Amino acid sequence: MCGIAGIIHKNGTADIGQEMTRMLQSMKHRGPDSTGFALYGVPSGNPEQIVVRVKLGDPREAGSIDFLEQLERNRLELEARLGKVGARIDRFEGVTDYACRAILDYVGDLKPLVDYVEDIPGCEVISIGHVLEIVKDLGDAEAVSKQYNLSGFAGTHAIGHVRMATESDVDIAGAHPYWAYPFADVAVVHNGQLTNYHQWRRRLERLGHRFQSECDSEIIAVYLAEKLHTGFPLETAVKQSLEDFDGVFTYVVVTKDALGVAKDEMAAKPLVLYESEEVVALASEEVAIRAVVDHEIDTRDPYEGEVLVWNR
Repeated sequence: MCGIAGIIHKNGTADIGQEMTRMLQSMKHRGPDSTGFALYGVPSGNPEQIVVRVKLGDPREAGSIDFLEQLERNRLELEARLGKVGARIDRFEGVTDYACRAILDYVGDLKPLVDYVEDIPGCEVISIGHVLEIVKDLGDAEAVSKQYNLSGFAGTHAIGHVRMATESDVDIAGAHPYWAYPFADVAVVHNGQLTNYHQWRRRLERLGHRFQSECDSEIIAVYLAEKLHTGFPLETAVKQSLEDFDGVFTYVVVTKDALGVAKDEMAAKPLVLYESEEVVALASEEVAIRAVVDHEIDTRDPYEGEVLVWNR
């Protein structure tokens, strides 16, 4: 069992870090093992810049001298490699002992940049984009939000996930959301299971894609980003996914300027939706919507096979 949530402000910005924290914390009972956020804003004030979130090492190994020395070596190597691929670091922050954030001036293909960074032993690019930042770690939403200082994160839209580990370890690698490597600004959260996961993984690998995890949410993200890259509108890509994916699932996808949701034809995985003139909020449980909307609301459950997309 897990919980998913999303929110998009149709005009203007809000403290989406705080909003998503409240939504996810209200569903802590659905997933106490890890929490993840995909937040969309313009962190540097310059939409031409790239923001990269990187995990420098596995926190489960923390406490040893060797671990701290390895983190420092990885941090220095990361800065060096970013320079070697032509990225100028405008800002570099050590967010936690084992995670950092860099804002870059960079023009070019993201794939060689990401691959070169991830060739550093223990390093993993958590997200990359002009407006996307993914934060995920062990613990509940309030703990992760405090650890990464997400309160006050101004942005336009966000998705989040609380996870109960059932088929893999309790670690950051298994936490959601996932970004769509090597495409910028596309991320997915998902509740359910794709039964033709391996078929689609092989197909996408034949197109040259690689994957950071064994999670089917990452398959959905890369599938949709590939469709968008070839010119499909988001709504068309999401509708096509319902034809191509088998299983029982509900997922939420975000791009730099849109949020979309899809339910499979059985609609067995819950999702509740609220929409006003200013905001759309959705979650696995209504309690999450009520955590950010402080007045009486009417909600509905999307129908089986339904696809909905909101653009800013």
